[in-house]
Amino acid sequence: MNMEENRDEGRDSFKVNKLTFWKSLTGILGVLFVLAFFNVVDLGENSGPTGAAVVAPDTQIPTAPPEKQDVKYDGAPILGEEDAPVTIVEFSDFQCPYCARFFEQTFPQLKENYIKTGKVKLAFRHLPLSFHQYAQKTAEASECANEQGKFWEYHDTVFNNQDQLSDTILSTWAGEIGLDVKKFDDCLESGKYKEKVQADSNDAGSYGVSGTPSFFINGKLLVGAQPYEAFQQVIDAEL
Repeated sequence: MNMEENRDEGRDSFKVNKLTFWKSLTGILGVLFVLAFFNVVDLGENSGPTGAAVVAPDTQIPTAPPEKQDVKYDGAPILGEEDAPVTIVEFSDFQCPYCARFFEQTFPQLKENYIKTGKVKLAFRHLPLSFHQYAQKTAEASECANEQGKFWEYHDTVFNNQDQLSDTILSTWAGEIGLDVKKFDDCLESGKYKEKVQADSNDAGSYGVSGTPSFFINGKLLVGAQPYEAFQQVIDAEL
């Protein structure tokens, strides 16, 4: 074999190696492209904030509620003077931890500084959330307590002992606050307030409420277990 033949073989070998290299590179780039594509799609699907609801494209997004709404509270238990210039309508869930936080941290000051002084009355309406096991029945139990004139005593007892909620404790609490337990049990077992509680929940939805606790202060919506100062600011602006 002469030197010319060796050079020809070298060139052929180089061509084969070069072709193999480009085929391999093309394959690798193709795999990387596919992986990159699916990673981008995945990021796009999960790019929203944690815990935020994603609205489907064909779902109509509700418009924001007006600054003030005419929120009804007929038949709701009321704490305070009927003619108080400011009305707070609360939508609450007896098993909601944030509702308990409001009760513990904010409600005492509101009661002392505004309700007892005749400036504010508080109307309580129900919004038991479906994922709270005892919320619906406890709401009905509070209405049975209201029948005997002790809604607020029952309300306070539930929130003070929220971590003890169970199917059997509702009757025990009724006895502790001096209710006729037989009447209370009969009332609760009859389910007579199930529709009232459901009506409250339906109304909450019509007002744009989707979580608890939510408050309407003379029709102005305030959401969550806000600190006392947040309530104070809105109330004072209404006085």
